[in-house]
Amino acid sequence: MYRFLLTPRWWGINLFVVLAIPFCVFMGSWQLGRFEDRVDNHRSAERQSEAAARERARPLADLLPVDQETSGKRATAHGRWDRQLLVPDRKLDGKDGFYVLGLLKTDGGKALPVVRGWLPGDPADARVPAPPEGEATVTGALQASESTGAGGVRPAAGLPDGQLGAISAATLVNLLPYDVYDAWVTVEQAEGKMTAVPPTAPKGSGLDIKAFQNLGYTGEWFIFAGFVLFMWFRLFRREAESARDAELGLVTEEPQREVAAP
Repeated sequence: MYRFLLTPRWWGINLFVVLAIPFCVFMGSWQLGRFEDRVDNHRSAERQSEAAARERARPLADLLPVDQETSGKRATAHGRWDRQLLVPDRKLDGKDGFYVLGLLKTDGGKALPVVRGWLPGDPADARVPAPPEGEATVTGALQASESTGAGGVRPAAGLPDGQLGAISAATLVNLLPYDVYDAWVTVEQAEGKMTAVPPTAPKGSGLDIKAFQNLGYTGEWFIFAGFVLFMWFRLFRREAESARDAELGLVTEEPQREVAAP
């Protein structure tokens, strides 16, 4: 009754199933591994952030360039405040507001962007405290430059004077007559009514949308494997029933109709 399994058609079906199911299982396991790696990176970044908060602040030059290991580390820099910009469309604790970004011209000649704090509301209507005069020493968490247009960051075009879309050296270099560090610092303690901005996790180390996409793809590949097996079983049962009916003589061939000659 199962001699149909030896036909070329079923050889092709069986070969497809034998190759498709392991492939789907492999791809699902690979996507699950990617998700687990992102979870491990996220936990590692949290541990590094907690450890960095307890570490002694190091000179800025010792932590550059910014990478996953140095991001969030406590950095210190000395210089003189030069000018100040506002960075709109920044949320903190679910509230809309903006960053107050001061530019500290360091002893080396380059300017270090420093987020002095966060204020609620619209930057056009807010009263922003001016940066202190004279020399200053800044201590805070080191961060990598932002990418314009990524993660909700607005481009610089269309913003009023004195506002900046992204904290990026590539953007600031067009506004300033001197070089800018490809990094920025968020202070640990904000002045006045401003709120200190907590450091963000390094890029690629958080549980972002890509991590949950990997988890979704894991489920999809395992579903594909189950679907292939289900369709094979359905075809097999239908073919077996047809073969059994043929052996019992329950299948009758329709008589061929004679076509009259014109």
